[in-house]
Amino acid sequence: MVKKNGLGRGIGNFLSSSEKIREVIEEDSSKLMEIDINEIVPNEDQPRKNFDKDELYDLSQSIEKYGIIQPLLLKRKNDKYEIIAGERRFRAAKEIGFKKVPAIVKDVSDDISSRIAIIENIQRKDLNPVEEAMSYKHLLDSQDLTQKELADELGKSRQYIGNTIRLLKLDPRVLKLLEEEKLSTSHGKNLLSIKDGDKQYKEAMKIIKNSLPVNDNKKTSKRKKQEVEDIFMEDIRSEIERTLGTRVCFKKKGKVGKIEIDYYGEEDLSRIVDFLLQRAL
Repeated sequence: MVKKNGLGRGIGNFLSSSEKIREVIEEDSSKLMEIDINEIVPNEDQPRKNFDKDELYDLSQSIEKYGIIQPLLLKRKNDKYEIIAGERRFRAAKEIGFKKVPAIVKDVSDDISSRIAIIENIQRKDLNPVEEAMSYKHLLDSQDLTQKELADELGKSRQYIGNTIRLLKLDPRVLKLLEEEKLSTSHGKNLLSIKDGDKQYKEAMKIIKNSLPVNDNKKTSKRKKQEVEDIFMEDIRSEIERTLGTRVCFKKKGKVGKIEIDYYGEEDLSRIVDFLLQRAL
């Protein structure tokens, strides 16, 4: 028996602003099909790259005992079916030799399929810190969203989104450790205060070797309050530049400061002023 429910209220609520996507994630049991598992291929834009073997084993045991409770969500891709949602179920079912799986096939664009794949994983907390950061960045870049807009739709703070994406600035070797969850997200954020890649990696290995808690890591890296504020302000500055489409500079003196916005000709100035006035209304 296939349970008649969608991908979950969380995803549906999050995507309530998009009628097309909401329509996709609402399952229609009348369209339920049994699809040959060999005709199904993973989504190349699947944000989750690592699948825990123990978790997959547990899921496969559950599927073998109870069947697939929630059908996969698929789309046509050439002569195959591409997964929109349900890759863990697909992998687990394949592992135990299922020939066919219950699925609902939807006619959607690659863009919408990619968004749903990312959002499903984010909502279900299935991503490691690096995958989560890359997912946020992908949504920002592909959907032309600001961090504030993405944060509002996901029900998270803008600072959380910004801090998570900032993890991608870590040395690649440190990112690998974070991806393997040998370091915590908090450790990763603390290590951002060390600019030199080699020193950053050395400190990361020291944390792993000595099993340092986050507070000790803070002391070791000597991250000052001012450094944290500078990183935060730089993130805001970049966000304003992205929104306005021009160079922005912060000039701070003590507790006060000013924002300088570059413009290139009267037409560009009018564009920026009109944009700011529209946002203010």
